[in-house]
Amino acid sequence: MSEPLLAVRDLHAWYGEGHALHGVNLDVYRGETVTLLGRNGVGKTTTLRAIMGLVRKREGSVFFNGSDLIGLPLHRVAHQGLGFVPEERGIFATLSVDENLVLPPVVAEGGMSVEEIFDLFPNLKERRNSPGTRLSGGEQQMLAIARILRTGVQMLLLDEPTEGLAPVIVQRIGELLATLKKRGMTILLVEQNFRFAARIADRFYLMEHGKVLEGFPVAELAAHTETLHEVLGV
Repeated sequence: MSEPLLAVRDLHAWYGEGHALHGVNLDVYRGETVTLLGRNGVGKTTTLRAIMGLVRKREGSVFFNGSDLIGLPLHRVAHQGLGFVPEERGIFATLSVDENLVLPPVVAEGGMSVEEIFDLFPNLKERRNSPGTRLSGGEQQMLAIARILRTGVQMLLLDEPTEGLAPVIVQRIGELLATLKKRGMTILLVEQNFRFAARIADRFYLMEHGKVLEGFPVAELAAHTETLHEVLGV
């Protein structure tokens, strides 16, 4: 098997004196969609933030494309080709859709043009002159993803992309992620909506108490039903 695009090894993280991650290990291979599962508060979002370097007190290794990101300043991490879409979306509320799309710096060749993005997100094209405050929750989520795609990243870290969205918008987000996967994008996803995750993920990691309990491919989902019920309550 080829080397993973992202390899996390014995990752620990702290918020102040609180020890949030207790030795997380996971791999994501190029072109995969991998989902972190677990109840609220088990460390899923912290794992994404620690990978990006947004949690400053951390130990372990985060290898991306063979380079260890631990110790790199935040802007250098982004320029390695990792893009993070936080749960709060991170768009600029007073700027228009067009302005939000062109503001993030390009970090590598291969990013989508604004017109390509509008082909993928036709509803954003209709709202291209609207400020972020005028967008629906679903449109804000799509804009948060779209603005990263323009930068040329190789991998997306998505934190709860369907949180609080109507079922029809959740379906649209799923279609968009499937399209990105077909285009070769690698995705690491945190998602509470297990049924949504089950439709788009290649593999899962199940987290509890700041560590990974186990990982398994989607083909073994049925065999893990009892464990998922116990840990997630689904």
